[in-house]
Amino acid sequence: MSAELWNSAARVLEINWQDDHMVPSRRLYPHQWSWDAAFIAVGLAYVNPARAWRDLRSLFEAQWPDGRVPHIVFDPATAEADYFPGPAFWSVPPYANRPSHGSTGIVQPPLHAVAAWEVYRRASAHGAACVQQAYGELEWLYPRLVAQQDYLTTRRDLGEGGLAALVHPWESGLDNSPAWDAALAGVPADLSLLTTFRRRDLDVADAAHRPTDRDYARYVGLVLSYRAEQYSDTALLRRHAFAVECPSFNAILGAAELALAQIAAVLGRAAEADAHRERAQRITGAIVKRLWNPETRTFHVRDLHTGTLSPARCVSGLLPLMLPDLPAAQVDGVLAEARSPRFGLPDETGLPVPSYDRTAPDFDTRRYWRGPVWINVNWLLRRGLLTHGRLDEAKDLRAAMVRLVHRNGHFEYFHPKNGEGLGAPTFSWTAALALDLLADRSVPAYAKAG
Repeated sequence: MSAELWNSAARVLEINWQDDHMVPSRRLYPHQWSWDAAFIAVGLAYVNPARAWRDLRSLFEAQWPDGRVPHIVFDPATAEADYFPGPAFWSVPPYANRPSHGSTGIVQPPLHAVAAWEVYRRASAHGAACVQQAYGELEWLYPRLVAQQDYLTTRRDLGEGGLAALVHPWESGLDNSPAWDAALAGVPADLSLLTTFRRRDLDVADAAHRPTDRDYARYVGLVLSYRAEQYSDTALLRRHAFAVECPSFNAILGAAELALAQIAAVLGRAAEADAHRERAQRITGAIVKRLWNPETRTFHVRDLHTGTLSPARCVSGLLPLMLPDLPAAQVDGVLAEARSPRFGLPDETGLPVPSYDRTAPDFDTRRYWRGPVWINVNWLLRRGLLTHGRLDEAKDLRAAMVRLVHRNGHFEYFHPKNGEGLGAPTFSWTAALALDLLADRSVPAYAKAG
């Protein structure tokens, strides 16, 4: 099984390489996506480390002067008509040395420092020349990764509580998660926008698997309002109808600081390494203070307009487990939530955890982030299990992920009851993370003893 899966995953990454970057899939996602690039680099480093670095560099070459890393970098060779919302819709002004309409104006989870550190850790297996290249890539990336963190922890701290806020569901990477339902309820759903701006995802994907038209109209409207302000973050909370703090996004923000501490140490910047570790601790404390619900004993999304926590119990609430300084009470609570019938770790189906509470009345087995299984968030959850010394459960989750992909293919996501592949086939991050799971470098460098 291992050789067959390894070879098929490597083929997917070869198929989806486009000049200087990786696309998530050829038909549905023909550009470069931000957090996809991070997941992809982790696995691509095993088979082509030069491309892993090039993919990250290509993304950060599109970084804005304020430090934000856009959630899509558009390929100028792809026609506007081939993808919506495309560059003309976003209408991003030219910046730095980027051409007009080169990217979107929103962000995605800042997993890139974690990815850069993992790619660097792989370098020793490829010889001295690869190690030398990796060091040079870290030198180039480090200040840009720091600028990304600075943007998110300052301009995006809309709640002034030490966490980054999201101003669009797409920024989470968990686009139509039930975690946003309460916050989105106050956002107008102008369906006439879908006449002016026609969805193109439904040309190549099943409508029953994708966000609804009502939600999509809200997504379009939120972009238009942000675009009208030229993507300015000044007084953003007052200006925008959607502003939330997400536990998974901020857990990744904290994990990025820990990875930056490792990178800074390699680069001989001891004082900066200490500062990164301190920031990770502050982010962890803020997640516990602002996003923990002592009644449910798990983490939830906070709506910054109402100050309330979402009642939805989503996989995003499990991912603060990635943080080694998470207090014992929260570790125990998250583990209990993961093991409960809502997520089933381990599950009698033998599948990884779903994206949403299996017992909820609106659990949907096929609709994107409202129930299906995703390899990337399970990979992050496994990282959390390893961080807190839950090695047996991490081993079981790894086996479930490997088995799922081997049996059903490198799909974007999977049916949470029968494992059927859903969404885009030959999906890059599924293939890349399969390589990492097969290689099984189990313990993150900053793991906490169990």
